[in-house]
Amino acid sequence: MANPNIVGVTAIVGNTVSVAVGTSATSLASNAASSGKVFKINSILIANIDGTAAADVTVNIYSAAALGGTGLAIASTISVPADASLIVTDKTTAFYLLEDRSIGAIASASGDLVATISFEEITGPAP
Repeated sequence: MANPNIVGVTAIVGNTVSVAVGTSATSLASNAASSGKVFKINSILIANIDGTAAADVTVNIYSAAALGGTGLAIASTISVPADASLIVTDKTTAFYLLEDRSIGAIASASGDLVATISFEEITGPAP
């Protein structure tokens, strides 16, 4: 695993992904080992689509791609009220997801929460 140099960027691709969040870890973004990329995470939003019940969400950064390794919370057991949204991170708190790392979310109730993540996939120069 390397931390790609992003001074001589060869591509920046914008991505937005929305997924239903389950009661076990649900992948929001995964940066494979040796991808030669860094993901700049611009925003993570959690929407509660249940019209009556609140649901808790935890968002973790995992120490390996594909939700492998150890998950460390960037948001832990935060209640999202019915028909409301939570901004976990936005442009003012953007961060980088390095190679062989991933981001996942876990809900307290299945079918209640939808996560939307917006990020830039930055490809460094060939080694």
